[in-house]
Parts: sequence; C-alpha cells; structure tokens
Amino acid sequence: MIYVLAFFLPPIALLIEGKIFSAIFNLILIVLVIILSVLTLFAFMFLLLVPSLHAIIVIAQARHKREHDELVQAAREGRLRIDR
Repeated sequence: MIYVLAFFLPPIALLIEGKIFSAIFNLILIVLVIILSVLTLFAFMFLLLVPSLHAIIVIAQARHKREHDELVQAAREGRLRIDR
C-alpha cells in the first residue's frame, strides 16, 4: 500500500517511512518539474514520474535495509540458524 501512496503522493509516503530529507528533496523535484512543465507549455509533464520513482526506490531500499538489519541482529543473538 505504501508503494501506491509513493506513486501518487511521494513526499507523504517518504514522511511516513521516516525519510525527511528525501521527502524534502522529492518536494523540490516536484516543484521543479511543475515549473519546467508550465514554462514549456506542459511539454515535460511526463517528468512527474521522476519524483514517484525516486520515492518508490527510496522506500524499497529502506525496507530492504531494515530486513537485512533484522537478520543480522537475529544472527548475533543466536536466533537464526544457518545451515551450511
């Protein structure tokens, strides 16, 4: 569900994930794309996909890192059994 939110409202999704600086950067991207689109008579409106893709990638990386950290912590505490 967070990925749908990241596609339609990228800064909000990034704030929910706790990525404040990424949300600010994303908001700046959105403003720049809108200004560029208005100045060029909406020729660059497709660039609105860039902030959405940025949000989706940041959220995916954050979740992957969180899962990795949980696995490492479980291995250190001996809760994870690794078969070789």
